[in-house]
Amino acid sequence: MDSSFNSLDAAGFLEIWQHFDADDNGYIEGKELDDFFHHMMKRLGPQEKVTEQRVQRLKQRFMSVYDVTADGKLQIQELANMILPEDENFLLVFRREAPLDNSVDFMKIWRKYDVDCSGYISAQELKAFLKDLFLQHHKEVSPDKLEEYTDAMVNSNTPCKICLSFSIRILALEENFLLQFQMDACSKEERKRDFEKIFDHYDVNKTGALEGPEVDGFVKDMMGLVRPNMTGPELDKLRVILLRHCDVNKDGKIQKNELSLCLGVKPNLR
Repeated sequence: MDSSFNSLDAAGFLEIWQHFDADDNGYIEGKELDDFFHHMMKRLGPQEKVTEQRVQRLKQRFMSVYDVTADGKLQIQELANMILPEDENFLLVFRREAPLDNSVDFMKIWRKYDVDCSGYISAQELKAFLKDLFLQHHKEVSPDKLEEYTDAMVNSNTPCKICLSFSIRILALEENFLLQFQMDACSKEERKRDFEKIFDHYDVNKTGALEGPEVDGFVKDMMGLVRPNMTGPELDKLRVILLRHCDVNKDGKIQKNELSLCLGVKPNLR
């Protein structure tokens, strides 16, 4: 293995792969392979000179090992098996097979299993937790695969319990949704527009108020801006603080106008 691959994780690998596998069919071929390996070597070894000879040598090494059918195609999982450590390889598979595009979806499932709000779920509960994550995106997983994914997570963490921050790490969220907004660095109109996008994103049920896992998802992403490796108790503490300041009518929900007051934004009222 080229030493320049040592710093690559699942997220970085998937970002590179998706750039070349535009149709998301799970393999690349032909000139795509040359471009792929050229890009990998350039990105991971910026101080080294990337020559056509090095690119072709690396390509031939990989293809001779993995192109069993000699069809000139390289499958994503075949490449990942060689490049990524076992736990990162698992994360790659999970990101592709169980993509979640909203923190609310994750928190809804997490709360179902973290009944005592400890910030942990037991290893015994993990299999059902993963199964629910797949079902969230209408994906059915065979019992053998589910067992494989469960073992991979347990081996990567602790044999007794799985923490919230580790579980968040396995998600396929493109990024923290709030990272794309700079509420303090734009005009009033831009802040107003961004607020509408933010509220609509977390108001999954479209009720005009954030409640339950919708509040959890919003809090998770807010906290993630300053503390990515949060614990369950930390998330719950911030949730209580947010509700105390924003929930003016004390109904356990955050109405659109209540959140706008907290953020100092005048919303569009429909």
